[in-house]
Amino acid sequence: MKLNNNGILAAKGFQAAGTHTGIKKQKKDMAIIYSEAPCTYAGAFTQNVVKAAPVIWDQKVLSAENTVHAVVINSGNANAVTGATGHNDTQTMAEVTASSLNIQKEEVLVCSTGVIGVPLPMDIVTQGICKVAEQLEDTKKAATEAAEAILTTDTFAKEIALEEQIEGYTIHVGAMGKGSGMIHPNMATMLAFIATDVNITKPMLQKALSKCVNLSFNMITVDGDTSTNDSVIVLANGQAGNPIIDQEGEAFEQFQSMLFEALKYIAISIVKDGEGATKLLEVEIQNAKSFEAGKLLAKSILTSSLVKTAFFGEDANWGRILAAMGYAGVPFDQEKVTLILESCVGSITLFKEGMPIKFSEHKAKRILEENEIKIFVEMGEGVEKVTAWGCDLSYDYVKINGEYRS
Repeated sequence: MKLNNNGILAAKGFQAAGTHTGIKKQKKDMAIIYSEAPCTYAGAFTQNVVKAAPVIWDQKVLSAENTVHAVVINSGNANAVTGATGHNDTQTMAEVTASSLNIQKEEVLVCSTGVIGVPLPMDIVTQGICKVAEQLEDTKKAATEAAEAILTTDTFAKEIALEEQIEGYTIHVGAMGKGSGMIHPNMATMLAFIATDVNITKPMLQKALSKCVNLSFNMITVDGDTSTNDSVIVLANGQAGNPIIDQEGEAFEQFQSMLFEALKYIAISIVKDGEGATKLLEVEIQNAKSFEAGKLLAKSILTSSLVKTAFFGEDANWGRILAAMGYAGVPFDQEKVTLILESCVGSITLFKEGMPIKFSEHKAKRILEENEIKIFVEMGEGVEKVTAWGCDLSYDYVKINGEYRS
């Protein structure tokens, strides 16, 4: 599997653009991804009961078995909890995009991200869509500008592209995403878009996406909040020309592996960019009874405010980790638990098979000073390994979110 530097436009037959239209004061705020060839479409969406109008539109398109040609995305306004007006505005965005690209509105997906509960400035939005549609290109510059246009409180664009030989054909997977706050397992305030030229049926594309989302986006957390707009969208236009993937087998497994690596990269990038975050935390639960048990334990560790602040303060207060595991709702034998912290400068065992280990505070401090830290938890109760990602909780998180609308 090779890295490619063309982002969302690595796959054949796709174009994109992103620019400032006026929804935000200065930064880019509108993007379009387009394929002239019709695309098979798969999606995963927020599990929040309160769903934004664009999410409902995209789910409707997915259930209708339509092929798709384009995705239009705005940032700066979530178009969530905006009543009938919000639904009408979403449809208008699809209609204007369709008209600009000479396709049907049912072939357009819509995504929005930003402030909740504020109607879209539709005069700006409609003019902006036309402006972006005129700028569509298949260049690296266009890919990066599209990735920048979907950001909100993010501090950097998140994009990756991969290529792989599958059955003698070169397959590309390009991805871009956004997310920084309101990030929690079972989808989060995040958008992710994947464009691929693989030839695959819709059921198999959805199957691959669902599994990959469960192991990537559903395994990250920043602050325990789950948004109203979360969407992961995959478009496959079949332009690679490979024999159609319509069942499980080696070709399906290879493509699924590509998709997972792309989603994992975007997911970890989101955690690294967590609002106010200074450290990436990776929890690996080893030898758990089941995947679900391991996930609950990892999530409990990573969502604990006391654990997160301890890492921000670079304090090896391991008791907080055990306490967080204890209220995860998973029965386990603490006498079998071993806890190890690791970073690029070394590792240290803090707790072994139910007993505290005397350790060097200086060494622990040095390990915790690094930006990326791994937390290994040996359960000794099964064979399942589960990995999840989160971040610390800093003063800046409160500042960013306290001033979000201003």
